[in-house]
Amino acid sequence: MFYKLLIVVFLAVSLQGTPSDGQKKKETLLSEKVSQMMEWASKRAVIRMNGEKFRRLIRAPPRNYSVVIMFTALQPQRQCAVCKQADEEYQILANSWRYSNAFTNRIFFATVDFDEGSDVFQMLNMNSAPTFINFPAKGKPKRADTYELQVRGFAAEQLARWVADRTDVHIRVIRPPNYAGPLMLGLLLAFIGSLAYLRRNNLEFLFNKNVWAFSALSYIHGSSQAQFVAETHIVLLFNAAVTLGMVLLHEAVTSDLDIGKRKIMCVAGIGLVVLFFSWLLSIFRAKYHGYPYSFLLG
Repeated sequence: MFYKLLIVVFLAVSLQGTPSDGQKKKETLLSEKVSQMMEWASKRAVIRMNGEKFRRLIRAPPRNYSVVIMFTALQPQRQCAVCKQADEEYQILANSWRYSNAFTNRIFFATVDFDEGSDVFQMLNMNSAPTFINFPAKGKPKRADTYELQVRGFAAEQLARWVADRTDVHIRVIRPPNYAGPLMLGLLLAFIGSLAYLRRNNLEFLFNKNVWAFSALSYIHGSSQAQFVAETHIVLLFNAAVTLGMVLLHEAVTSDLDIGKRKIMCVAGIGLVVLFFSWLLSIFRAKYHGYPYSFLLG
């Protein structure tokens, strides 16, 4: 009797320590899904998803990785200018993660375009784009897993902070080099050099404090977290120019001057508003990456 009891206990312990067929299937399926996601991520930082891929790799268990998805409408016929601009920032974020030393299979970045996955939009009751949603490794997305685009904007740095809050994965955003600044600096130096050469016999202007003070107004800090003192002057002058343009337009309509002078005032007013308002927008776009609006100089 004692030996039979020992055999029963031994069999029970052995069976308890052996994974069931269901557990083995689950582990195999998870391994296949992770391998598939890693293969796609190795080819492009943002994985393109359709309805079938979404249901198989994100909705269906098991899953031990988070997936951030941008729901968008990039096809030209959709005329979603914000989608294109947000996609550029999203690509920067995904590439910063893909090519960082900390890259793992804990999180993936994907996109679902309306024209390729309209069924996914219907499944999630979505009717707007772009929208960013984090699908956590465990459980369903909560309210905070939907990114507040209207409040926070779509700059890669802001998206990275949100991703860190939701997944505890910290991504250092690395932007591709922008040669516009050095090019403009080179042109400025070339202009100054040419001016100095032309006036090589009279270089007193180089010691004029007003000239150097005006030149200092050209400096714009490239970050939204800081600004030079001169930037206040620049924005002030640009706003003053826009205001002057509006005043000229108002006077052109309401004054009793002859038609010729009123036309000149109208043209001057439109020119001031268009030029300096465009400059203001370009400054905001330079400082706040992902700012969606531009005009002429954007």
